[in-house]
Amino acid sequence: MHLISRLSTFIFSVFAVSFLYGQSFYTRAGNMIKLDNGIISREILLDKDSLISQSLRLNKFPFNYIQKSCDFSVAVDHQTVNGFSGWKLVSSEPYSDPDGGYGVQIMLAPGNNARVGIRLNYVLYPGLPVMRKWISVTNLSDRDIMIEALDVEDLNSNIDNVQAVVYHSYARMKQFGRFVGNWEDPLVIVHDIRNRRGLALGNEAPGVLKRTVYHTQSNDDISIGLTHPGQNFPFRKWLHPKQEWTSPKTFIGLYAENDNGFDIVENEINKFMINYMRPQALRRETKTVFICNTWFPFRTHVSDTLVRSIARAAADCGLQEFIIDDGWQINMNAPETTKDWGSNYGDWLIDTVKFKGGFKPVFDYLKSLKMKPGLWMSLGSATKDSKVFQDHPEWFVKDAKGHYGNIHYPSQTDDGFYSASFGTDWVDYIKEKILGLVKQYGLGYTKLDLAVVTSPYINNDSISGSYATDHPYYRDHNESFIVCYERLLQLFDELHREAPDLFIDCTFESVGKLHLMDYAFAEHADGNWMSNFEESSPQGAMRVRQLAWWRCPVLPASSLVIGNLPLNDNHFILSLKSLIGTLPIMLGDPRKLDPARRQELKRWSDWIKHMQEKYDYMSYRKDLAGFGEPVQGSWDGWQRINFNTKAGGIFGIFKNAALETRRRIFLNDLDPEKNYIIRLAPDGKIIFKGKGNELLQNGIEVELKDKYDGDIYEVSCCP
Repeated sequence: MHLISRLSTFIFSVFAVSFLYGQSFYTRAGNMIKLDNGIISREILLDKDSLISQSLRLNKFPFNYIQKSCDFSVAVDHQTVNGFSGWKLVSSEPYSDPDGGYGVQIMLAPGNNARVGIRLNYVLYPGLPVMRKWISVTNLSDRDIMIEALDVEDLNSNIDNVQAVVYHSYARMKQFGRFVGNWEDPLVIVHDIRNRRGLALGNEAPGVLKRTVYHTQSNDDISIGLTHPGQNFPFRKWLHPKQEWTSPKTFIGLYAENDNGFDIVENEINKFMINYMRPQALRRETKTVFICNTWFPFRTHVSDTLVRSIARAAADCGLQEFIIDDGWQINMNAPETTKDWGSNYGDWLIDTVKFKGGFKPVFDYLKSLKMKPGLWMSLGSATKDSKVFQDHPEWFVKDAKGHYGNIHYPSQTDDGFYSASFGTDWVDYIKEKILGLVKQYGLGYTKLDLAVVTSPYINNDSISGSYATDHPYYRDHNESFIVCYERLLQLFDELHREAPDLFIDCTFESVGKLHLMDYAFAEHADGNWMSNFEESSPQGAMRVRQLAWWRCPVLPASSLVIGNLPLNDNHFILSLKSLIGTLPIMLGDPRKLDPARRQELKRWSDWIKHMQEKYDYMSYRKDLAGFGEPVQGSWDGWQRINFNTKAGGIFGIFKNAALETRRRIFLNDLDPEKNYIIRLAPDGKIIFKGKGNELLQNGIEVELKDKYDGDIYEVSCCP
C-alpha cells in the first residue's frame, strides 16, 4: 500500500506543487513537507508507505542534528507502530495554535495491519529555534485497543555520545553516556562538547509520566514522551472504537556555537516559555506578590479569633492574601472538631465551633483589610466519618488487594483515611465544593493538597494510582495514572473558566514527588506549594534560594510557592529578600513583630508591589551572570528583568559565608544604548547611572559585609 493515492502521486510528481500558507512556516512540494520559520527547519519525507523525519537544522549552519528517523513510536496492543509502519497520507494542512505558533497538521491512515490513525502536529514560533510537537491516536478497529510506550519524538541524532554530555534534573546536573530521564526532567539538554552545539528536549507530560531518552539504543537515539512498560509508573491508555486520544506536547530547541548548553535555557527556551507557552501564572494581568498562610506554627489549631488577630498584624506588614490552612473543616458525621492533620476530610463543611459565624464574617474582615481570603483543602481525600465516603465509596481508590486505599500515607487507611480517585465522578463533587466556597464567600485562593496519583513520602511505587477495575474513566492500574492526571488538570481549567480570579495552588504533593513542578502543572495551575522549610535564616533563606535555583529558569519563578519561612524570625528580612526571587509567602506569627518591624516589612511589601506594577518582574527570572547554586562559602544571585521591554526590573545578590566582601555584578537584557539607574531597595539610594552597555560589559561592584547577607536592587531605564 503506497503512502498517497496514485492520483496524488501523479499530481505532485508532474506539477511539483509547493504550498505556502502565510505565516504557517509550512511548505509542501511533492512528497516533501518542510517546516521553516527562517531560523529552524525540519524536513519530513513521505516515502512510499513511510513518514520519515530526515532533517532538523539551524538554517545558518549546515549541520543536520538527526539521521533519517521514524519520527514517532507507540505500542498498539504490544505491537510497535512508528513512521515506518505503513501509512497512507490523508492530508497535510496548515495549523496554528492559540499560543501564536504556526505549522502543519499531518493525518495518516493505516496501511497493512495497523489499527490506528495518526494525527501529527508540528508548530514553530516566530524568531525562535524551537519546534513543538504532539500526536493524536485514533482507534480505527472494531474493538478496544491498548496503547503504551508512546514517544512523541523518536529520532536518531547525529550527536556522538562519546563527545556528548546530558544536562538533566531541570538541566542543572550533567551526565555522560546512556540517559533515561524521569519526572525531574521537564527539560533535558544534549550537548555536543567537541562541536559546541546541542538540543534542548522539552517534555510537557504531567508528573511522574515523563520520559526523555538519549543513547539507549543505536544511532544515539533521542526520544521524548511517556513512560514505558517496565518503568515505575508505566503509561497506558485504552481506546474504544473511533475514540481519539491526544498526547501531552513536546518541544525541541536547537543551538550552535556555544560551549554552555544551559544558555539556551536562559535565552531561547525562557523566551518560548514566557511569550508562547504562557504558563497560567503569567496569564494573570494582576499578579499576587505577598501571601500569608497559617500552617506554621499553628497547624490545624485555627479559629475565627486567631485568624482575625494574625490577619490584622499581617495587613500591617503589607500582605495581600491570607490562607487559612488545615483545620477549618468538619464532616457531617464527625463526632468532634478537627484536632490534628488527617481529620474530617471529605465533606468540607465549616467547623462552627472554630468559626461560629461561618466564613462570611471572617472573610469580610479579611477583605476589609484588603486581603484576598484563601483556604487549604485536600484535593482528593476523605475520612470514614464523611458523608461523601459513606454515600459514594465507589469514588475511592483500591489498593492491590482490592481494599480502599490511601495513596498519600498507606498506614492511615487503618484510621479510616482514604484517597479519592480522579477516574470517577469525585471530580465533579470536589469542583462543586470549591466553586461553592467561591460563590458563597468570595474565596480567592485555594491550596489543593495531598497525593492524587502517587506520594512524595513513600518509596513503594506500587502504592499509586488505583487498582479498581470498575471505575468509569480507566480500565486498570496503569491507565489510572494518565487519566487521573488529565482529569486533575482539566479540573483546574474548569475552575479557572468558572472562577477566573481564583488562584489555584496545587502543591508538590498533588503533583506526586518531593518539590516536583513541571510544564503541565505550570500550564494549568497558578502556583505550586513547593516545600515545607521551617528553618530560621540563614539556613531557611538559603534553602529557598537553592530550591528556586534548581527549578528556574526552566519553570516560571512566579509559580513557585516556597513555604514555610516564619515572618517573626529575627532575620526574616534576609528570608524575604530570598523569597522575592519566587512568589513570596510568609508563615509564622506576625503578632510577635513590634510596630517598627511591621513598618519595615510594609515598606518592602509596597516596594515589591510597585516593582511588579512597573516592570511585571514576576514573569521573568534568570541566573545572575557568573553566579551558581547557593552554597556555603559562595555568592549567588538572580535577575528578574523584563527582556521584552528592556525597561528594567530587579535583581538580588546574596553572600553565604564567603570570604570576599565584594563582587562584580553583570546584568543582561538591557538596551546597550539607553541610560539606566540602579537603586538599592527598598529606600531607593542611587548607586549607578550610566549606559546599559556599561552594565552589560563592565558591571558594577557591590559589597556585603555580614557573614550571611543579601541586597535587592531596582534597575530602571531612564530618558
